Amino acid sequence: MIEFFFDCSSPWTYLAFHNIQPLAKEVGAEIIWRPILVGGIFNTVNPSVYAQREKPVPLKARYMKKDLADWARSAGLAIKMPPTVFPVNSVKAMRGCIWLGNEMVPFATSVFEAYWGGDKDISQDAVLAEICKKVGIDEQKFFAGISEQAIKDQLKANTEEVVARGGFGSPTIFVNKTDMYFGNDRLPLIREALLRSKASAA
Repeated sequence: MIEFFFDCSSPWTYLAFHNIQPLAKEVGAEIIWRPILVGGIFNTVNPSVYAQREKPVPLKARYMKKDLADWARSAGLAIKMPPTVFPVNSVKAMRGCIWLGNEMVPFATSVFEAYWGGDKDISQDAVLAEICKKVGIDEQKFFAGISEQAIKDQLKANTEEVVARGGFGSPTIFVNKTDMYFGNDRLPLIREALLRSKASAA
């Protein structure tokens, strides 16, 4: 089993979200999608991210841009870094993922595409309404749903849970509850862990 804690406001998460789906299918693993707010994690346990944004190391920043472009090309995804609005407030989009439950993947995919590929501000209701139309969601029900207290509480609970389990960013991925991995580039290790787990269960 894979638990995938994610926030659509992260480009590395977009890559992992895209890449983990065929991997899971290949090894016959189920993915439990767990929407979070990465800003909540940074505020709680990883404020160094903000310091890095304020005073980036030029050589490292230049390489990171190239690295992201290389990974995006490898995955066949369009990623503009940075988008016009960065960082973005993804709270409504992530509440939308919670509200949609098992049906969240097409919506989350479209949110990632809109923000990272289309340079659209996913904090805006008009952009979210457009995404709802695209994936066949009733936008009135959507906006009513994401304003429910239970949905807000669940997003907060997911964010607190990933921190309590050792996470410090997005994507945080667990194999079989306790085996934690961070980031898109850990997918080969996740694949190995899943295959080991499958072999020991056989």
